[in-house]
Amino acid sequence: MKRQSWVPSERGIGLHGLVIIVVALGALATRVPRLSIRPMHTDEAVHADKFRDLLEASQYEYEPHEYHGPTLNYSTLIPAWLAGRHKYTEITEVTLRVVPVIFSVLLIALTILLLDGLGPAAIVAALLAAVSPAMFFYSRYYIQEMLLVCFTFGAIVSGHRYARTKALFWMVAAGVFVGLMHATKETCIIAFGGMGLAAGLLVLNHMVRQRSWRAGFAGVRCGHVVVGLVAAVGISAILYSSFFTRSQGIWDSYLTYTTYLARGGGHDTAHVHSWHYYLQMLAFARYEGGPVWSEGAIFLLAVVGLIVAVRGKPICGMDPTLLRFIAIYTVALTVVYSAIPYKTPWCLLGFLHGMILLAGAGAVALLSWMRKPAARWVVAGLLVVAVGHLAFQSYRGSFVYHADSRNPYVYAHTAEDIFAVADAIQEYAGVGGLGESVPIQVVCSGKDYWPLPWYLRSHAVAWSIELPPKIGPLIVISDDLEGALARRLYVETPAEDRRMYMYLFDDPYFMWLRPQVKLLGFVRKDVWELLQQRPDPTELLKGMHDRQSEQSVSGTIGAVRPR
Repeated sequence: MKRQSWVPSERGIGLHGLVIIVVALGALATRVPRLSIRPMHTDEAVHADKFRDLLEASQYEYEPHEYHGPTLNYSTLIPAWLAGRHKYTEITEVTLRVVPVIFSVLLIALTILLLDGLGPAAIVAALLAAVSPAMFFYSRYYIQEMLLVCFTFGAIVSGHRYARTKALFWMVAAGVFVGLMHATKETCIIAFGGMGLAAGLLVLNHMVRQRSWRAGFAGVRCGHVVVGLVAAVGISAILYSSFFTRSQGIWDSYLTYTTYLARGGGHDTAHVHSWHYYLQMLAFARYEGGPVWSEGAIFLLAVVGLIVAVRGKPICGMDPTLLRFIAIYTVALTVVYSAIPYKTPWCLLGFLHGMILLAGAGAVALLSWMRKPAARWVVAGLLVVAVGHLAFQSYRGSFVYHADSRNPYVYAHTAEDIFAVADAIQEYAGVGGLGESVPIQVVCSGKDYWPLPWYLRSHAVAWSIELPPKIGPLIVISDDLEGALARRLYVETPAEDRRMYMYLFDDPYFMWLRPQVKLLGFVRKDVWELLQQRPDPTELLKGMHDRQSEQSVSGTIGAVRPR
């Protein structure tokens, strides 16, 4: 049979592969700029703090109740070392957020390996993955989700390559990706279930049609499977055990599912949402008079792709078996994630990427079904408009509404007030030894001070959930502790020891940390007065500039004035 033009040749990846590489590079170029524009989310700051031990002490200890797996931490070592950062205070938002950016680009590039299974639909899928607002937004988020989606796709791609070639290399690659999935996030079991269901149904269907149980496993070698499993378990064990320095981490990586099964059941009511939460977010979302958000184009094209998969007829070089695998996998993930009460918006990335693959197939199918050139041009024009609309939303979501609650992907996010809070505290750091010999106090109920630890990582800070017996010169509290602080300062403290405090924040006197969490700040009057007495650097610079100007003018006049 004649080789199709989109199939990678032995001499290279071909023209279609180059197009995907260009798309991946474009994704990199658009994701990297202004990575620090958005305030750090609580989860990002917590993961960054976890990374501190690995960076400074070369230690990692898996915590089965929080933080997820170690791949995010170990991956962050690479940009940190490349940038010459060896201390926690030296790393920046860019150091952290460039990690999910790279994996989002790798996710797109991996589509090249499906060219012989999806044909030109792989190019459309790569483009949609590059411009999808959700994929774009969370590719700049220092959490595990983008890594998990990338490794999952790597496992699917490697499995497809093994089915085609029966080469041991691809079985080992699949095992490595599976191990990385397990070492990334506990929700990998949902992806395992989806892939297992899809593979099982396809094998069963083939066995029934061939009337032989062996037909479903033709060409698969048991030795290859064993090697793949060893690779998967080995990679996971290496990372969870911190390269065999802490064996307990391996067992904890499996025992942790008791915690996450309970959490998924909806015991944490703050994150319980209706079954259609994800689908509604993708189809149509508008909050508090903000702009309309929709990835409906991907959703509708995915429905068309699903129809193509069900029909099972080859179209434009698409492998019906691969397409059916993606369809079953995507539907399974969508159903499971929708059924789980506990929901956070970034969890939709797994099945959204499956929808994107189906959408690529749907777009190509629509074009192939149009017999008249005029109709084909109309469909092509609509697809271009859809891609442009998605790209515009990606820009708006990540660079305009990056911390705005009217953005559906902004979830329990840190308010931009955090910058003013950090600046106000840092302004007093060093005044009379404050923040050096005398720690700054931050007291918030329920540890609601995150992500402040990230912004104050260069200063000495005493973090607490309860008011300390002695109030220091500068204290920041959650608003629910205001009454208790007043009693501590002016009722419980003896009259001779009472000190006057000033508001840390001028107007308003409080700052939003995140929705429903207010911060109040107080600074002792004597420290406040010390800061007021400190010369204003801008005034000093202005004075120096004025003096230099006067000297320049007088020198010029003196040169021309007659004696």
